[in-house]
Amino acid sequence: QVQLVESGGGLVQPGGSLRLSCVASGFTLGDYGTGWFRQKPGKEREAVSCIGTTDFSTNYHSVGGRVAIYRDNANNAVNLDLDDLQPDDAGVYYCATVRPRGRPCPSLESDLLLVIGVWGQGTQVIVST
Repeated sequence: QVQLVESGGGLVQPGGSLRLSCVASGFTLGDYGTGWFRQKPGKEREAVSCIGTTDFSTNYHSVGGRVAIYRDNANNAVNLDLDDLQPDDAGVYYCATVRPRGRPCPSLESDLLLVIGVWGQGTQVIVST
């Protein structure tokens, strides 16, 4: 069964950090570009970062240097480190594959959303004191 499962979300204080993990089953995640997205309450889903099969990564929106996306091929996973989290970063974080196999991550968020294959179920991030 082809599946993505996210984990690592939770409650964190402003300025804190989290590591989110996206683990694939039923296929080799390293063969696909993989993106992380977030959906804030009442808002549409937006792209955060994407890593291609050559490990070239692209960040979207105003995340700047506060995120790092990287592969953990031993665990068939792609992780997303979030630093200096602020209340505006709260939401449900999803991972998804880029189709077809081997396709690089698009530089534009609008193009990325057109080539998404498999979605995970999401993990919630809450930033609060």
